[in-house]
Amino acid sequence: MSESVIVKTKIKEMAQGYNVSSDFADALDEKVKQLIKDAIRRAEANGRKTVMSKDL
Repeated sequence: MSESVIVKTKIKEMAQGYNVSSDFADALDEKVKQLIKDAIRRAEANGRKTVMSKDL
């Protein structure tokens, strides 16, 4: 398994009063990784080496 880009304790802090299953954190991590990959592709398509918020 690759390294996680999210912090599970921060998820739990935000979800105060709710239980957070481990598969939620794993699914969120995969979505975040895909968002980053897509943003990198958009930056490259626009001739930039800097990934910006507008790439999301």
